[in-house]
Amino acid sequence: MARQKAMLNSRSQGVEQKWVCILLVLMSASAASSQHIVETLPGFPGRLPFKLETGYISVGEIEFFYYFVQSTGNPRADPLILFMNGGPGCSGLNAFLYQIGPLKFNVTDYTGGLPSLLYEPDAWTETANIIFIDAPVGAGFSYATSTSSTIPTDTLNSAQMQAFLRNWLVAHPSFETNPVFVGSDSYAGLYPPMVAMAILQGNEAGLKPYVHLKGMILSCPHTNTDLETNARIPFAHRLALISDALYKSLEVNCGGNFVDSTNANCTKDLATYNKLIELINETNVLDPVCTFISPKSKEAFKLATPNQEEHRRSLQDSSKDYLVSLRRPRDLWCKYFDYLLVDMWGNYPGVQEALHVRAGTVSEFFRCNISLAYSEDITNVLDYHKNLTRLGMQVLVFSGDHDMLMPHNGIEKWIKWLDLTVDTDWRPWFVDGQVAGYTRKYQEGAYRLTYATLKGAGHSPPEYKRRECYKMFRRWIHYYPL
Repeated sequence: MARQKAMLNSRSQGVEQKWVCILLVLMSASAASSQHIVETLPGFPGRLPFKLETGYISVGEIEFFYYFVQSTGNPRADPLILFMNGGPGCSGLNAFLYQIGPLKFNVTDYTGGLPSLLYEPDAWTETANIIFIDAPVGAGFSYATSTSSTIPTDTLNSAQMQAFLRNWLVAHPSFETNPVFVGSDSYAGLYPPMVAMAILQGNEAGLKPYVHLKGMILSCPHTNTDLETNARIPFAHRLALISDALYKSLEVNCGGNFVDSTNANCTKDLATYNKLIELINETNVLDPVCTFISPKSKEAFKLATPNQEEHRRSLQDSSKDYLVSLRRPRDLWCKYFDYLLVDMWGNYPGVQEALHVRAGTVSEFFRCNISLAYSEDITNVLDYHKNLTRLGMQVLVFSGDHDMLMPHNGIEKWIKWLDLTVDTDWRPWFVDGQVAGYTRKYQEGAYRLTYATLKGAGHSPPEYKRRECYKMFRRWIHYYPL
């Protein structure tokens, strides 16, 4: 504790001082909330076989909507996870229905109308309490009570998330002593280290209730924009998407910097690279490219080296961008068809009534709101990660080995930058007797970081390997080796 206090008091950067002020303002606001138990949902036959609560938690002028699934194991002892989706602008239903939650759509038999739901046995809620949140404001069913509310930013949303968590715990005092983890997917990978630091600072400042933060869970996390962009070309070369000759030329002419080089030969090589991979699906290089069949222009989806805004938009996708009439024959299958179902389901009046969404607060539900007003003010959270290595966090980082949007080699590079001691070196890990991926474990004092790849998975891993991701999580959260 003394070491944590010294670390927290030693941070003198301007953004951190600004954060403390934001935290105090947010926590001084009214912590109004409303909760409802949901026993049935349109599209699911009978009563839900788990405890689902939905509701709103107020943070300043923002009403954050959430979906809380109580662990079907031992809810009073199992960890409590605040899980944030990427975009920015994706609803918590994205993780709930497509990644780690207890329900999923019956995409195989869909022929139209209200989509039907199936129970998912490999849900993380088998052994954890999970809060799925619609954040930042404008995502899902969350809304602002004032038209003059501040446009969300990475920093502001992270501060709001720690305030949301404390306010949620005020409304749920029976979970105040549970171990807490902050988790995320894709673009939201920026948030957990900032939220974790905000929680620790809030604890040190005496904010109540005290949050028993234990660690972070990061799925294909956005961490450093330049590093991730630079990792894509080596990744493409490893998978034989570009030739040895082009890769060597890029290395020589760009010097390893593929983001903002002004070298004419580098620019020429990048143009060749972009042409070669423009028909490759970045989210999973093995999947068909189906975005170009939409009414939007091909240029809207071009996989060029992104600037900051393009990078953000590449980390989210809107089901409205894809052909609505596409059916399920496998030779015509597009993964993004599956996403259309939540947009249809979420806009049914009966669904919103069952979820207890406040009428008139959201004009239309989107899985991912690409029109969200959002200002990015953070492109690199490595310093947050570095400081947290001194504060005893337990961290799980995992990625799909066919994800070119957030390449595994880029993630491995920033983990190496943390300069941790290797506890268990690179080895395969198994599910049902088969190699599920590869893993390496690090430590630094009380800090532990487990990194794992998911063999054959894209972006995001649980959408491709749900069972393997659950087995990985279950072992890790209970302190077993993968």
